[in-house]
Amino acid sequence: MKRNIRKVAVLGSGVMGSRIACHFAGVGVNVLLLDMVPKEFTESKKPAERNKLVNDALAAAIKSNPSPVYDKSVVKRITTGNFTDNMKEIAGCDWIIEVVVERLDIKKTIYDQVEQFRKPGTLVTSNTSGIPIHLMAEGRSDDFRKNFAGSHFFNPPRYLRLLEIIPTPYTDPSVTEFLMGYGDLILGKTTVLAKDTPAFIANRIGVYGIMSIFQLIDKLDMTIDEVEALTGPVIGRPKSATFRTADVVGIDTLVKVAKGVYDNCPADEARNSFEIPAWLDKVVTSNWLGDKTGQGFFKKTKSATGEKEILTLNLKTLEYGPRVKPKFAALEAAKPVDDLNQRLKMLVSSPDKAGEFYRQFHYGLFSYISFRIPEISDEVYRVDDAMMAGFGWEIGAFESWDVLGVARTAEAMKTAGYKVAPWVEEMLAAGHKSFYKIENGRKLSYDPATKTYKTLPGEGAFIVMSNFQDKLVWKNGSCRLYNLGDDVLGLQWFTKMGSIGGDVLSGIQTAIDKAEKEYKGLVIANEGPNFSAGANVGMIFMLAIDQEYDELDMAIRMFQNSMMRARYSSVPVVVAPHGLALGGACELSLHADKVCAAAETYTGLVELGVGLIPGGGGTKEFVLRAADEMHEDEPDTITLKNRFLTIATAKVGTSAAEGFNIGVYRKGLDEVVLNQGRRIAEAKKSVISISDSGYTAPTVRKDIKVLGRSALGALLAGINGMRQANYATEHDSVVAKKLAYVMCGGDLSEPSFVSEQYLLDLEREAFLSLCGEKKTLERIQSVLKSGRPVRN
Repeated sequence: MKRNIRKVAVLGSGVMGSRIACHFAGVGVNVLLLDMVPKEFTESKKPAERNKLVNDALAAAIKSNPSPVYDKSVVKRITTGNFTDNMKEIAGCDWIIEVVVERLDIKKTIYDQVEQFRKPGTLVTSNTSGIPIHLMAEGRSDDFRKNFAGSHFFNPPRYLRLLEIIPTPYTDPSVTEFLMGYGDLILGKTTVLAKDTPAFIANRIGVYGIMSIFQLIDKLDMTIDEVEALTGPVIGRPKSATFRTADVVGIDTLVKVAKGVYDNCPADEARNSFEIPAWLDKVVTSNWLGDKTGQGFFKKTKSATGEKEILTLNLKTLEYGPRVKPKFAALEAAKPVDDLNQRLKMLVSSPDKAGEFYRQFHYGLFSYISFRIPEISDEVYRVDDAMMAGFGWEIGAFESWDVLGVARTAEAMKTAGYKVAPWVEEMLAAGHKSFYKIENGRKLSYDPATKTYKTLPGEGAFIVMSNFQDKLVWKNGSCRLYNLGDDVLGLQWFTKMGSIGGDVLSGIQTAIDKAEKEYKGLVIANEGPNFSAGANVGMIFMLAIDQEYDELDMAIRMFQNSMMRARYSSVPVVVAPHGLALGGACELSLHADKVCAAAETYTGLVELGVGLIPGGGGTKEFVLRAADEMHEDEPDTITLKNRFLTIATAKVGTSAAEGFNIGVYRKGLDEVVLNQGRRIAEAKKSVISISDSGYTAPTVRKDIKVLGRSALGALLAGINGMRQANYATEHDSVVAKKLAYVMCGGDLSEPSFVSEQYLLDLEREAFLSLCGEKKTLERIQSVLKSGRPVRN
């Protein structure tokens, strides 16, 4: 049966239901969102009153931050209604997703209504996180059962990439296959096939991890602040670490899942880990449930001076106190190490208290996941995929075991009293030393059932450049250039936050040189959480503070030349950004032949945030695009003003869709890739397509219309008005005037046509002059101290 999802019904408009509806609307699907008629309006005949519950829920979702949609305009695809009046409309839907309260009796009542109105063959799935899927299918018609499965989204659905698909024994295999593919290709999810076991995969492992830490905190006499420092980004986990994650999710929710596993998994060898400690029970009975009740393991308050302060719960006294920054020798030693694998090895081998925590935590985790095969999954890679996509881990649990050495760690585990599943012992005895291995650029995973290695699904659709170590073409201190096959090169770099400095610029130019000689083209992309936070502002600061202006001028020229090299190479250059793509990284995208951006790409020219203007060709490119966008039916200054304001306000697109709205990406040319893992493969396809279509290098532009004094006067008047109204500081106005001067082509007496190099020279001169401003240096220093990227 060929399926085409034109319209989806979401039954239930709570936090998850409303946001699932928004995500479907965001990918272009029409949505019918239904919920109950409020009790006080059951007799009303007014649609606004009968639909108040669903409308209020949707409105709250749309206003929430971060936004549940890529672009606010997609909300028009959502139609609201109620179960009583509008359930009949599900007959026109191709997929019905139930997201009502976690009670089997209520879900069954909803399914009774669904059976009345759904057309045969319509998909029906439940977003339950804990009720066995097969119980919901019992008593239903044959057609319902074969088209029914679990579809467990993680909150928030737009941002957490995991979608667990849980078939029942009745589910038609083609339905499972469709849901897995649709979730990947259309919804942009990492779809993981899970068995119908308590908590499925991610929550089973994730909640075990948290509960095991709760035990260790008592065993090793540790504090919440100590655990938070040890279980966050330093080991490749989210900033929310452990206790903050519990506050965000809801401590009661965590306890509910833990109790569910304890009650329903009597054969779980680590069942006691899911017992609720006395202090945790006290936290729940006190209604300290986290963000939803205003306090949990952390509590926001105000100090005596009126400043915001975050207090931490003392688990011994159950009283809140000031946060204390812990000091561990292991953390201090690992802090300068950028490579996560190397950090893990250092931390786990450390002789201090932190090292002991890491050893016991990882030994327990490794033991637990080994015994979950084949209970919750037949494949090890599905466990890792679920944890990375659902809990935001940078590296999976089995991958971590590989990093630390499977055999060595297994022996250490047994010495420390932790068991290892028999299939792991068999794997090692057969001479297999790891759960994963790389062959010819392909990642293979050990399969316990066949006792062999198998290629991961989606071969060719998911390219990880680091898997091409045996195809390395060139490298320097920061960059690696790989042969991705089919005559396409791939460049990535390894710097803090993906910052772009001399090494990276040299890498870009070298990669293009080599591509022009022997290949069809070049893909530029990075792995890790972000593409790039922009230029190396630390280098800029040091050169400026030392007044090395000749060196600074050379550095800016090199950046500009590298961007122009990307624009005018004789082979196509395609950039595949994701995460942060700010400042200089945005400028690289502006000069690429094509951009294949992940849907979650945060991009913009943010240099005004540190008192500079875009100096790597970004200002020039915005002037060029403004000139090309000027129309006879409107004043030329309007298009230029819009482009000016985008830079002057450091406007950022918080999704790839918004990147189009602010003029960074080009409609009809650049592309959004919903599944972040596919962006490099899509970029490679684009290189091949552009090359095979007869690529010709573009001609350097010398026909860019600039408006001179006529536009400059208007922009300066606006800047002065903003300053007088106190919407801008004195320094803001200085920077904005420099920007206006460049974007108008200087103080020309009349509109003229200029070259790209003319604008690049103006851009560079303005950038250099601003580097000498005291306020600019203070802003740069502030950003460097914070360790955060430049933002608007």
